[in-house]
Amino acid sequence: MSNLSQFQFASRQLDLTRPQVMGIVNVTPDSFSDGGTLYASEKLSVQRAIERAQQMVEQGAAFIDIGGESTRPGATPVGLQEEMNRVLPVVERLNREVDAIISVDTSSPEVIREAASLGAGLINDVRALGKAGALEAAVASGLPVCLMHMQGSPATMQDAPAYADVIDEVEAFLSARIAACEVAGISRQKIILDPGFGFGKTLEHNLRLLNKLEQLHRLDCPLLLGTSRKSMIDHVLHKPVDQRLSGGLATVALGVTKGAAIFRVHDVQETTDVVRMCEAVMLERKPD
Repeated sequence: MSNLSQFQFASRQLDLTRPQVMGIVNVTPDSFSDGGTLYASEKLSVQRAIERAQQMVEQGAAFIDIGGESTRPGATPVGLQEEMNRVLPVVERLNREVDAIISVDTSSPEVIREAASLGAGLINDVRALGKAGALEAAVASGLPVCLMHMQGSPATMQDAPAYADVIDEVEAFLSARIAACEVAGISRQKIILDPGFGFGKTLEHNLRLLNKLEQLHRLDCPLLLGTSRKSMIDHVLHKPVDQRLSGGLATVALGVTKGAAIFRVHDVQETTDVVRMCEAVMLERKPD
């Protein structure tokens, strides 16, 4: 795994040799996981998002990930102005009121630029900075980036995903995106990798990715694990989205043992407990 102990996120530093928790705050009306419970009018949505983020920080989240566009399979694309209206007021208030690293879940260069100016500390892009202008905007921001693997697009990714070997192909894709970032001016020391569980992958692909996750450490970047409430849990346990906590926590525990650095989740308190307990066993002492 990456030997970088202090990762710089704008004005904040964080030790990513210890597993960290990222709380998900979706300001969308069509989130697969919470049905848009945070989204009402723009003003009310901002207030609800801040309250949820503060609760997550109190429960142990080091990051708050703000997303204004649903990327669930078949999701309706969101216009740029709508995404900015949803995300930027939340970023601005989070930076003032909540003690956490602000991660912005976006592929839009305009949102990257504006969010960085308002205090974001991480660009988290499901399209791995592949959208026109996104890579340049990320370079200009000076922020670290999280690059995710996705086969296809949110509209089509689950139609018929196929791989010769999913772990090899995910590794090759992420390696190529790291190279593109380095050429553009983003050093490897500013890159986090997400294998993209559920993004253009069948159950078998997802299970193999988690089982062989340690292979991705060859890329020498911290790994983010995003399995919270996803359909892979339903496909194994036959649970609706609101009953997938225990299955998700099992994937977190496995991820800790395989060296994942960041766990992007909806259920922060329970995840923090699992992460710290796993860490204690691996250290053979209570974590600091």
